[in-house]
Amino acid sequence: MVNVQNHTITEAKESMPATGFQVVFREFLKDKLATISLVFLLIIIFGAFIWAPFVDKEALMQINLRTIFMEPGEGGFFLGTDQGGSDVLGQLVIGTRNSLFIAFSITAITMVIGVLLGLIAGYYGGLIDNIIMRVTDFVITLPMLMLIIVFVTIVPKYNQFTFVLILSAFYWVGTARLIRSKVLSEARRDYVNASKTMGTRDFSIMLKGILPNISSLLIVELVLNLAGNVGIETGLSYLGFGLPPNVPSLGTLVGYASNPDVISNRWWVWLPASLLILILMLAINYVGQAFRRAADSKQRLG
Repeated sequence: MVNVQNHTITEAKESMPATGFQVVFREFLKDKLATISLVFLLIIIFGAFIWAPFVDKEALMQINLRTIFMEPGEGGFFLGTDQGGSDVLGQLVIGTRNSLFIAFSITAITMVIGVLLGLIAGYYGGLIDNIIMRVTDFVITLPMLMLIIVFVTIVPKYNQFTFVLILSAFYWVGTARLIRSKVLSEARRDYVNASKTMGTRDFSIMLKGILPNISSLLIVELVLNLAGNVGIETGLSYLGFGLPPNVPSLGTLVGYASNPDVISNRWWVWLPASLLILILMLAINYVGQAFRRAADSKQRLG
């Protein structure tokens, strides 16, 4: 009798429909390339954030003329040293942490601002939509890169947090316009009208009704923004308008390649950072595309 009951319970569990998370996880695992990319991405992220606190930053950034341009493995330096005699591996670890921290922070801030303003503009329309969109259009017309360079130049003793705020002040507009255009059509659907008729609050409809239905779009936008923000930070640091000179960055390491002698004969100074940026970009995009397909599958299966 007990065996029959256990068998019945097991069959009931197997016949239960999969939850949303289970559907997304199952669909994601079907993409082997994305799974491998996620593993590499997690290794890089956790490795950088766990390893970085054990690196002596002050000693790392000190100039040592006796260890200038040591090749990988020479003098106990696994990836060699740069023109200041600093350990390239230590700079790579701290630079990866700094670049990822900045990219994650900018992505989080811009996504929150952009999604919130896009939801409000698309849901309410009318005057509210016009006000938000005119402000958005004004920000878009500004020469963002030039303004960022100006702010970075004139702000005294700026740091990572200041840099994040400066970039976040400009890069939310694209997300706001994209979300607003999607919400405009989504707000006219029957389930939204039914919720309004039942007296559901507007913010509850936006957050619990409309937002989950545009989840695949949000995932794609999140991933593209994250990859783009890594590129923005490294690009500005490469040009000399990113992080302060005493703060290691992937862009700073790549920037050493502007020296003809370094790019020709000192490959260990810039190549590891360049390869790491390439791996990060590809891994983030592969993982994002897989999650988008998984989210679409979840919506099709209800």
